[in-house]
Amino acid sequence: MANNEKLNYVEFPATDIPATKQFFQQAFGWSFEDFGPEYTAFTDQGLDGGFYQSDLTAQVSAGSALLVLLSENLEATQAKVESVGGTISQAIFAFPGGRRFHFIEPSGNELAVWQKN
Repeated sequence: MANNEKLNYVEFPATDIPATKQFFQQAFGWSFEDFGPEYTAFTDQGLDGGFYQSDLTAQVSAGSALLVLLSENLEATQAKVESVGGTISQAIFAFPGGRRFHFIEPSGNELAVWQKN
């Protein structure tokens, strides 16, 4: 079974689920399915997952895992993230194999976007 014991789902806290949904819809074209007012799920984004109502946030500085999205045009993706309310927390930097930036979405969670060399 190829998918047995592989990563399958990720859950994020969200202080403002409607704002988080709107951000990911506008920035990345994600769609959501609501399961009551305190949970929303996304699929077909490389890894399925959801956002649950919480006062907490996922920040790398606090020990959270960093989820990283792939982009074919890093500068264009960064501009889109900023234009719909994301905050750049780490500017574009190079590392062996590519470049990336980190951002904070409206509920305060930190994610990153990278582009392969």
